[in-house]
Amino acid sequence: MKTTRLFLSAALLVGLALAPANVDAQVSYERILNAADDPGNWLTYNGTYSSQRYSQLAQITPANVDDLELKWMLPNQVFGAWQSNPIVVDGIMYVTQRPNDVMAVDVATGRVFWLYRHTNAPNALVCCGANNRGVAILEDKLFMGTLDAHLVAIDRINGQPLWKTEVGDVNLAYSITMAPLVVKDKVLVGVGGGEFGIRGYVAAYDADTGEEAWRFYTIPGPGEPGHDTWEGDDWEHGGAPVWITGSFDPDLNLTYWGVGNPGPDWNAEQRPGDNLYSDAVVALDADTGELVWHFQFTPNDGYDYDAVQVPVLADMQWEGEQRRLMLWANRNGYFYVLDRETGEFLSGEPYVRVNWSSGLDQNGRPIPTPQPEGMPTWPGNQGGTNWYPPSFSPRTGLFYFAAWEDYATIYRPEESEYQPGRAFLGGGFDVLTPAPGAPGVGIGRTNPINNWTDEVGHAAVIAMDPLTSQPRWKYEQFDVSDSGMLTTASDLLFTGGREGHFHALDARTGELLWRASLGGQIVMAPVTYLVDGQQYISVISGNSLVTFGLRD
Repeated sequence: MKTTRLFLSAALLVGLALAPANVDAQVSYERILNAADDPGNWLTYNGTYSSQRYSQLAQITPANVDDLELKWMLPNQVFGAWQSNPIVVDGIMYVTQRPNDVMAVDVATGRVFWLYRHTNAPNALVCCGANNRGVAILEDKLFMGTLDAHLVAIDRINGQPLWKTEVGDVNLAYSITMAPLVVKDKVLVGVGGGEFGIRGYVAAYDADTGEEAWRFYTIPGPGEPGHDTWEGDDWEHGGAPVWITGSFDPDLNLTYWGVGNPGPDWNAEQRPGDNLYSDAVVALDADTGELVWHFQFTPNDGYDYDAVQVPVLADMQWEGEQRRLMLWANRNGYFYVLDRETGEFLSGEPYVRVNWSSGLDQNGRPIPTPQPEGMPTWPGNQGGTNWYPPSFSPRTGLFYFAAWEDYATIYRPEESEYQPGRAFLGGGFDVLTPAPGAPGVGIGRTNPINNWTDEVGHAAVIAMDPLTSQPRWKYEQFDVSDSGMLTTASDLLFTGGREGHFHALDARTGELLWRASLGGQIVMAPVTYLVDGQQYISVISGNSLVTFGLRD
């Protein structure tokens, strides 16, 4: 194994000699801070700290998008859903594969320079697949979270590990599936395990040493604000995980994180109260981890409506006043606009069918309308949308995301007892299908317990106008979609779906301009970057990383 690593390191040095002349071994915080002005690279999970997934590149346009061709394809070496988001730095792509491998890849050819493989503890346990969504970078280091709840620093030049620190107790089913977020000299990461009775948190670590700098628990303990929203000792195993990468506003020095569902998942009566800060967005001081404000989308959630969607930051005119906004398509079926400086609720409207709530009050709190036993709840367990990243284009002023429409679930709440390292779910659910025994979508049994008939969910790409909270246009898809979004300065929108189609749409009208059938479902959002002055677009389809560019 040592011989192989030495060979791979040598291969990397050769590769770097062939890479663009502006290769920089150091990626400073200032460079990440100004990533929007460096569109030739893709420096963070969502491209920039604002998480807009918008690129200023405009070489590929509606007029020439038909000239896209396959440049290279890299198959995954490990079977299973590939949910990673690559980052691209000076001609080198860094991408993870299941369960915790990191690869350095030549972005022009797809050649692998080196591979780092982390061996997880044999008792590592995760809810929904051995997924890893990517790495972060600072100076000469890459950072990856692991399924056995460690944070690893890796030398970006040779792929060798530099330090490893424990973030959570793997014996209690803590895990990390998200890509870390670098802010200044710290690496921020959240923990998964909400289905196993953990107590969630976000933590920051020194990038040079791995020493913990601060920790914010997403369930307040005794004496802390919000603790009274839990009854008895429910808070000790109340879930509220953080498993999707947050955002950062450097001017406010606030970092924003979406928090997952309370536990047990589907029996809200077992844990009375609002259950803060589950199903909320929290705004934390980036230096100290201190809570500055929070907004809870779904108090006392009994539907598994994790608020782990990406917080998208945009500065816009709101009712005649320039505001710092946060745009959020929530899993609970509502689209929200918040003031990201104060957490003030500005608007909220449903974007799919919603019957668990009759609306939102003036403070954005939902008005519950629980469904009778055996009757369906819209949206279903997977939500109106989920973790896959949206996009916001400053050119069009529109927010783009994938929605599951006409999708519902019948819940079966049950009393659950917490056992360390065991599932803590509070019952189960059935996905609503057109007829008994018909196939459905989601995770769970698909045979309904009554003869209720409705359409199984399908997907739509929604272009939402944040100023009206109404769709400007929709692009309908046959199956549901787990694909994220990418927009560019040429007003193109790239996305995909479970059918394996990779689409280029007109970002202003939703017109389909180009499509490639890649054969595997597209689960993660595309990224774009420059290679020798040519714009490329990479996307993961099934078990392959596929890269397109214009014909020579």
